[in-house]
Amino acid sequence: MSNVVSLLADELKASQNQINAAVALLDEGATVPFIARYRKEATGGLDDGQLRLLQQRLGYLRELEDRRKVILSSIAEQGKLSPALKQQILAASGKTELEDIYLPYKPKRRTKGQIAIEAGLEPLADALFQQPTADEQALAQQYLNAEHGFADIAEVLEGAQAILIERWAEDAGLLAKLRKAVIDNGFLHSRRARGKTDEIVKKEGLDKFRDYFEHSEKLKNVPSHRALAMFRGRNEGALSLKVSGAGDEQPDSLAQNCEAIIRSHLKLPVNQADAKQWLSGVVNNAWKKKLSGHIETEQLAVLKEKAESGAIEVFAKNLKDVMMAPPAGAKTTMGLDPGLRTGVKIAIVDNTGKFCDHATIYPHAPQNHWDKALRTLSHLCRQHKVELIAIGNGTASRETDKLAGELIKANPELKMTKVLVSEAGASVYSASELAALEFPNLDVSIRGAVSIARRLQDPLAELVKIEAKAIGVGQYQHDVNQNQLACALDNVVEDCVNSVGVDLNMASSALLTRVSGLNKTLAKNIVAHRDDHGRFSNRDQLKNVTRLGPKAFEQCAGFLRISDGDNPLDASGVHPESYAVVERILQKHQVTLLDVIGNPAFLNALNAEDFTDDTFGLPTVTDIISELDKPGRDPRGEFKTAQFKEGVESIADLTPGMLLEGVVSNVASFGAFVDIGVHQDGLVHISSLTDKFVSDPRDVVKAGDVVKVKVLEVDPNRKRINLTMRLNETLQPTNKPAAHNKDKGHKPKSAKNHAAKGHKAKPKAQPQNSAMGNAFADAFAKMKK
Repeated sequence: MSNVVSLLADELKASQNQINAAVALLDEGATVPFIARYRKEATGGLDDGQLRLLQQRLGYLRELEDRRKVILSSIAEQGKLSPALKQQILAASGKTELEDIYLPYKPKRRTKGQIAIEAGLEPLADALFQQPTADEQALAQQYLNAEHGFADIAEVLEGAQAILIERWAEDAGLLAKLRKAVIDNGFLHSRRARGKTDEIVKKEGLDKFRDYFEHSEKLKNVPSHRALAMFRGRNEGALSLKVSGAGDEQPDSLAQNCEAIIRSHLKLPVNQADAKQWLSGVVNNAWKKKLSGHIETEQLAVLKEKAESGAIEVFAKNLKDVMMAPPAGAKTTMGLDPGLRTGVKIAIVDNTGKFCDHATIYPHAPQNHWDKALRTLSHLCRQHKVELIAIGNGTASRETDKLAGELIKANPELKMTKVLVSEAGASVYSASELAALEFPNLDVSIRGAVSIARRLQDPLAELVKIEAKAIGVGQYQHDVNQNQLACALDNVVEDCVNSVGVDLNMASSALLTRVSGLNKTLAKNIVAHRDDHGRFSNRDQLKNVTRLGPKAFEQCAGFLRISDGDNPLDASGVHPESYAVVERILQKHQVTLLDVIGNPAFLNALNAEDFTDDTFGLPTVTDIISELDKPGRDPRGEFKTAQFKEGVESIADLTPGMLLEGVVSNVASFGAFVDIGVHQDGLVHISSLTDKFVSDPRDVVKAGDVVKVKVLEVDPNRKRINLTMRLNETLQPTNKPAAHNKDKGHKPKSAKNHAAKGHKAKPKAQPQNSAMGNAFADAFAKMKK
């Protein structure tokens, strides 16, 4: 364990005392939000990002230690654990290195080399290796053994070769050198799979991978989105992938380099002329038939793992941005779920999110009951004093937005505001078990309208009810490790919920489940207790909830808020365990709590060190004073919404050069997708985000941002829109269609271009992005529905 702590301290640039404290708290069941917020003294102020990394690495390093123990035990049982080998195993810093060391001692099925050893050919292999110029034919003559299957010289030499190749393949030092050479100099080559003719490609829908039919780039520079597109193409039978030198020339330059490394490592003659042809052939076969395949498989797995990690990281960051979007607030809201033939579903919720009323109208084709729809909407809005109108951004959204505009003009006294809201995941929620429990008597379509209304009031509170993967801000999410994705997204949701805090008397069980220290059972018990006994008037009453013990109370209490309760501190982020500190402040200055809360002049004059003790250190007291200034403050920003341009309702209404306002719907490693109100998001390529160099699009924009864009290119047939945020960018005449999709993947002309290393913006419109990521586009479009 001490070795693990030492490594973590180095990685996090923290002291071992900080790491020990954090590990102890995690092992006791404390959550990351709780430790980051309320245990700063113990951890020396490690923030939630550091703690998440610590938690992740702690799991990996503990698995490594467990594996190390198994390997030491296995080798010891074989009687082969020398002091030097033990030290080498103890010094291994990663799973790959550890497994390389273990390879010669790992129990395995009988191989050609083992069979040859059993037949007594190992001395021959040693002699041929130690005497490169020896006559292999003459030496082999002495080892003929028909009884064991080595009846002629060719079979004997083949057995000796197998012994050497297997020995070299288990040399950890050699493997490390070869691995480095492949990583530094290898190229990933993607080719059309054998037998996939143009006719078959079209029939099987594999044309989306055409840009990878002849594609090569440096292995270490392949970006995550492009790697995942190629792996998807391979999985669908469209592509074959190979790692080799820079081109398809023969002989392979990488193979030559690696064979030279083998000879150098084994101290064989560098000049092949100085060695017998037989031994040179063994080196060639060792790379070609054994080592190259092993390392290629390994490096493709590493590339996929890194690509998946990159995609998961993108998804997690986008999810955080969406869930932390500013709420419109506690206002009576009408949710409109647009539709054509099936009509527009209406649901009204009050300022607490409670469902009030519903209806269905048919203003659009084929019914075209526009005026009747307006009358129905006006009646409902006046009856319930509607303040906000949330319009789902799916089919018929712009037509419904126009209807809402007329509704607002017809009822100016209500001072209503209309907002287009992403409905990604609304259908998933409406058909879920949770929705059925919330609204057992409502039609599924009406539940969707309720969700649309509530997610405008408070995106976080509503989106926690939806599986994070259905929210529609991912990149190749179906191609990544689903367990890792789920874990990462759960962490994001937990961090978001606890950073904002939860109203104990209004929160749904779904929202309460995400609070530190709570689970589904405790969340349901809290709601049941609230239903049976009425609203909570203080945090101590949580202790009366069934099965909510002292540990759960400690973890959750600081994140649960009670407005208008017995104690104003219950509406703040001050933990009940720290109320005594506030009491000391009040007693020393002879003031009341109401005199102190929201009084910056008084609070700024306090010396936090005057109120510290053995239990509550300076970080905690400083946080308490800050919280008293703005109790229960919401870390989310000010609510804003984009104003979509009148008359621009479909992709056919777009023309190059048009200036528009939109909302960033998704951010990928190659750019940002922007909803401009035409049912098809446009792509702002990373090089068109700003005039400055950009290596990460999220340095410029994040999901939910309202931005101004210019239309560069439009391809209505392929539903592709290229946008730029460089509003002074000059349009370049082109006969090519706009080349983007919700994929995306910008295909470089060389391995040195933007997608591999970042791209410096040029004062002209970007060249086309390729269709190589259409697979992501299709998945993304389906996901948003």
